[in-house]
Amino acid sequence: MRHRLGTDYLTGILEDARARTLELVAGIDGERLMGPKLDIVNPLLWEIGHVAWFHEIFILRWLDGDEPLIENADGLYDSATVDHDTRWDLPLPSLSDTLQYMERVNEALAARLAGGLAGPRDSYYYQLTTYHEDMHDEAFTSTRQILGFPRPVFALATNAHAPIAGAGPLPGDVEVPGGAYLLGAEPDAPFVFDNEKWEHEVTLKPFAIARAPVTNVEFLAFVDERGYGRQELWSEAGWTWRERTGAEHPEYWVRDGAGFMVREFDDTVALSPHRPVVHVNWFEADAYCRWAGRRLPTEAEWEFAASMEPSPGGGTVTGRKRRYPWGDGAPGGADGALKANLDGHVIGPVDVAAFPEGDSAFGCRQMIGNVWEWTASPFLPYPGFSADPYKEYSQPWFGAPKVLRGGAWATRARMISNRYRNFFDPERNDIFAGFRTCAA
Repeated sequence: MRHRLGTDYLTGILEDARARTLELVAGIDGERLMGPKLDIVNPLLWEIGHVAWFHEIFILRWLDGDEPLIENADGLYDSATVDHDTRWDLPLPSLSDTLQYMERVNEALAARLAGGLAGPRDSYYYQLTTYHEDMHDEAFTSTRQILGFPRPVFALATNAHAPIAGAGPLPGDVEVPGGAYLLGAEPDAPFVFDNEKWEHEVTLKPFAIARAPVTNVEFLAFVDERGYGRQELWSEAGWTWRERTGAEHPEYWVRDGAGFMVREFDDTVALSPHRPVVHVNWFEADAYCRWAGRRLPTEAEWEFAASMEPSPGGGTVTGRKRRYPWGDGAPGGADGALKANLDGHVIGPVDVAAFPEGDSAFGCRQMIGNVWEWTASPFLPYPGFSADPYKEYSQPWFGAPKVLRGGAWATRARMISNRYRNFFDPERNDIFAGFRTCAA
């Protein structure tokens, strides 16, 4: 929490996150604001109020001791105490009143910041609450896909990436020498999520990892060879999931004669062969690996391949860690060239050979952006873990979930890095997740 940031920057990211939230609400009204009661979504009307409440509780009320801006805010929006299944039955404010509440919170947050530098405490909490909204915005995007709502319209979206639409495949592996490595966040990092604390030494054997994630056409071969019907390819828990759900292919694939289309939001389109397979869960990724004679990387292997630099002579690594696969510069970069499919600049994944400027030092592509990547690792605390002020962020979830790395096309660039740890239960196939493989 000791880092100080410019107040213009903090105000800017706050306003940018809120603009994205409003873009995702645009055009959603009536019954769709609540939607069906599902385990994997929240009512949209509840969730947008929750993100405003989160800013208010951590900054205006906890730091400043202010009174709540609306009556019974905690009883409505505290996700730690309001059971998920009850959120459809709460006396929620109308959309108009919710948007007014959100505006009041943002105005109060902006008014707190004078020109110049914010103190370490404000710098931390403004980033924390903004990143929390960023995560929910990605969840809102997923909700629009799950419920078949129209494709979102983002101000950042551009057609400038049209040439990369046909970038094609990127087969093959890269060899990674392994060695001793510091996994996790360094103590002087400008912002750290508690599950990244702290860096600790791990030693990895040499391994070979795919240059790119598994593509639709590669996964189609698994489907065509009855991969979903062969019990020997699945873990016990995975086979139980497959039998319970009756899954025969990825969640949003739609049979079209002998082939497949795919549903993207409220439209059904051709399956692009060289885009990464997406909306597959950990069980499906694991079964594919068994079929292909491959395996998922551990999260330590994934971070090593994304972060480390080989020595000039090869065969070893320098010990220097990169913040991003391409270096320490932001995904946009000083040269203006995007190095990763992030921020919703493109609404959906692109071919796996796109964004060569974003390669890691070992030659892995798209380790940041496009699709989240499942790893073999369970979500567990690093040695010496301690919860941060938002204690519900990590601690209650250690154990069953699997770790994902790298971010997706809808992930905000400001919060993602090589060390960022996402986590979901292994049966979740509603997130923007794919995977890359390692040689067995």
